[in-house]
Amino acid sequence: MDSARKREALELFEGLPSRYDRLSAALSFWQDPRWRRALVDEVGPRKDDRVLDVATGTGMVAAELRGRADCEVVGIDQSAEMLAAARSRFANHGARVELVKGQAEELPFADESFDALTFTYLLRYVDDPPATLRELARVVKPGGKVASLEFGVPPSRVPREAWRFYTAIGLPTLGRIASREWAEVGRFLGPSIRGFYEQHPLERIVGYWHEAGLRDVKVRRMSFGGGVVMSASKDGAAGDGSTRDGAIGDRPAGDVNQA
Repeated sequence: MDSARKREALELFEGLPSRYDRLSAALSFWQDPRWRRALVDEVGPRKDDRVLDVATGTGMVAAELRGRADCEVVGIDQSAEMLAAARSRFANHGARVELVKGQAEELPFADESFDALTFTYLLRYVDDPPATLRELARVVKPGGKVASLEFGVPPSRVPREAWRFYTAIGLPTLGRIASREWAEVGRFLGPSIRGFYEQHPLERIVGYWHEAGLRDVKVRRMSFGGGVVMSASKDGAAGDGSTRDGAIGDRPAGDVNQA
């Protein structure tokens, strides 16, 4: 798969891995590590679980999973540069972490081969989010947990205006201070996030999860909506219809959970 969107994503991340962890935390006012911990909270890994971390990047979520339980983690990413940074992270730890180069749209794994799955900042970089979610769900065992982290646009007026100012002015300015590559990220993120939700509103994304065979979909807006953690369980039995009654909300219908 060599679409313009995927080429843009690969080019964007080429120069970032060496300082990715520190700068992504700092430029999000240290909210990104908090969101990643919340993502892993939703999965709740257990000893000897096999967990797939899609778009693993430098391995931050994989490390958090391993920190919670003695589980086996497989991390997959399309960026060789990001995977090199992840390999450095785990090189001297003897951790049960396997790192694989590949794409979320065509996972090189058998059906129902993982107890749980996580993915981070993925859907803006794929051409067909519903099809990608179906592919992710394919490799999860019935009853297994799936959880994601994406950037969001705050729904309330004052936080939304602050978000717009920061993504339009603050983030590009701070990115330029860091490096040329981070300046590109700063210019890219705001329009990318806004454009994604204009095309795929959160209510529609919840529908994509349902269509992929995921039930009890939970949506948790964090940091006034700047981060969105979603989680669900894969249907325990095909065709039981249990995913069709959910909506944006908390277990599975009602108001969006704020944190």
